Amino acid sequence: QVQFVESGGGLVQPGGSLRLSCAASGSIFSTDTMGWYRQAPGNQRDLVARILMSGGSTYYVDSVKGRFTISRDNAKKTVYLQRNSPKPEDTAVYYCNYGIRPNACWGQGTQVTVSS
Repeated sequence: QVQFVESGGGLVQPGGSLRLSCAASGSIFSTDTMGWYRQAPGNQRDLVARILMSGGSTYYVDSVKGRFTISRDNAKKTVYLQRNSPKPEDTAVYYCNYGIRPNACWGQGTQVTVSS
Protein backbone atom coordinates (compact mmCIF):
# COMPACT_ATOMS: atom_id res chain seq x y z
CA GLN A 1 0.00 0.00 0.00
CA VAL A 2 1.28 3.45 -0.88
CA GLN A 3 2.35 5.55 2.10
CA PHE A 4 2.65 9.31 2.26
CA VAL A 5 5.10 11.45 4.21
CA GLU A 6 4.27 15.10 4.64
CA SER A 7 6.78 17.83 5.48
CA GLY A 8 7.34 21.56 5.35
CA GLY A 9 4.97 22.76 8.03
CA GLY A 10 5.75 25.30 10.71
CA LEU A 11 4.85 28.72 11.97
CA VAL A 12 4.08 31.32 9.33
CA GLN A 13 2.87 34.86 9.66
CA PRO A 14 -0.31 36.01 7.94
CA GLY A 15 0.63 37.14 4.47
CA GLY A 16 3.74 34.97 4.37
CA SER A 17 4.28 31.85 2.31
CA LEU A 18 5.00 28.20 2.94
CA ARG A 19 5.41 25.16 0.74
CA LEU A 20 4.37 21.74 1.90
CA SER A 21 5.73 18.55 0.36
CA CYS A 22 4.31 15.06 0.22
CA ALA A 23 6.50 12.15 -0.80
CA ALA A 24 4.85 8.91 -1.76
CA SER A 25 6.40 5.49 -1.33
CA GLY A 26 5.25 2.85 -3.74
CA SER A 27 3.76 3.22 -7.17
CA ILE A 28 1.94 6.35 -8.16
CA PHE A 29 0.31 6.20 -11.55
CA SER A 30 -0.39 8.97 -14.01
CA THR A 31 -4.09 8.21 -13.69
CA ASP A 32 -4.00 8.84 -9.95
CA THR A 33 -5.35 11.97 -8.38
CA MET A 34 -3.46 13.21 -5.34
CA GLY A 35 -4.87 15.54 -2.75
CA TRP A 36 -4.04 17.72 0.19
CA TYR A 37 -6.34 17.66 3.19
CA ARG A 38 -6.37 19.53 6.44
CA GLN A 39 -7.81 19.07 9.89
CA ALA A 40 -8.15 21.85 12.42
CA PRO A 41 -8.70 21.05 16.11
CA GLY A 42 -12.24 19.88 16.69
CA ASN A 43 -12.98 19.66 12.96
CA GLN A 44 -13.12 16.84 10.50
CA ARG A 45 -10.45 16.28 7.89
CA ASP A 46 -11.40 18.02 4.66
CA LEU A 47 -10.03 18.10 1.14
CA VAL A 48 -8.25 21.34 0.27
CA ALA A 49 -6.96 20.70 -3.24
CA ARG A 50 -6.26 17.82 -5.60
CA ILE A 51 -4.30 17.28 -8.79
CA LEU A 52 -4.31 14.70 -11.54
CA MET A 53 -0.81 13.32 -11.85
CA SER A 54 -1.00 13.34 -15.63
CA GLY A 55 -1.81 16.66 -17.17
CA GLY A 56 -1.96 18.48 -13.87
CA SER A 57 -5.69 19.23 -13.82
CA THR A 58 -6.46 20.78 -10.44
CA TYR A 59 -9.35 21.44 -8.08
CA TYR A 60 -9.48 23.78 -5.07
CA VAL A 61 -12.08 24.38 -2.43
CA ASP A 62 -13.41 27.92 -2.52
CA SER A 63 -11.73 29.00 0.70
CA VAL A 64 -8.23 28.56 -0.76
CA LYS A 65 -8.75 29.47 -4.40
CA GLY A 66 -6.24 32.08 -5.51
CA ARG A 67 -4.09 31.54 -2.42
CA PHE A 68 -2.96 27.92 -2.58
CA THR A 69 -1.33 26.14 -5.50
CA ILE A 70 -1.01 22.38 -5.78
CA SER A 71 1.65 20.94 -8.06
CA ARG A 72 3.43 17.65 -8.61
CA ASP A 73 6.71 16.14 -9.68
CA ASN A 74 5.92 12.74 -11.16
CA ALA A 75 9.55 11.63 -11.29
CA LYS A 76 9.95 12.28 -7.57
CA LYS A 77 6.46 11.01 -6.71
CA THR A 78 6.00 14.20 -4.78
CA VAL A 79 3.08 16.57 -4.49
CA TYR A 80 3.42 20.13 -3.26
CA LEU A 81 1.11 22.70 -1.76
CA GLN A 82 2.26 26.29 -2.03
CA ARG A 83 0.41 28.45 0.44
CA ASN A 84 0.47 32.17 -0.20
CA SER A 85 -1.26 34.80 1.91
CA PRO A 86 -2.13 32.32 4.66
CA LYS A 87 -4.78 33.29 7.16
CA PRO A 88 -5.14 32.25 10.80
CA GLU A 89 -8.05 30.02 9.80
CA ASP A 90 -5.61 27.99 7.67
CA THR A 91 -4.04 26.70 10.88
CA ALA A 92 -4.36 22.92 10.81
CA VAL A 93 -2.55 19.66 10.35
CA TYR A 94 -2.11 19.07 6.63
CA TYR A 95 -2.15 15.61 5.13
CA CYS A 96 -1.84 14.17 1.67
CA ASN A 97 -3.48 11.10 0.25
CA TYR A 98 -5.27 10.08 -2.90
CA GLY A 99 -7.56 12.90 -3.93
CA ILE A 100 -10.41 10.52 -4.68
CA ARG A 101 -11.04 7.55 -2.37
CA PRO A 102 -8.16 8.21 0.03
CA ASN A 103 -6.35 5.35 1.70
CA ALA A 104 -7.60 4.36 5.12
CA CYS A 105 -4.02 4.68 6.37
CA TRP A 106 -2.95 8.31 6.73
CA GLY A 107 0.48 9.77 7.34
CA GLN A 108 1.35 11.83 10.39
CA GLY A 109 0.66 15.08 8.60
CA THR A 110 2.49 18.35 9.04
CA GLN A 111 1.35 21.08 11.40
CA VAL A 112 0.90 24.56 9.99
CA THR A 113 0.26 27.44 12.34
CA VAL A 114 -0.58 30.87 10.98
CA SER A 115 -0.01 33.53 13.59
CA SER A 116 1.62 36.89 14.01
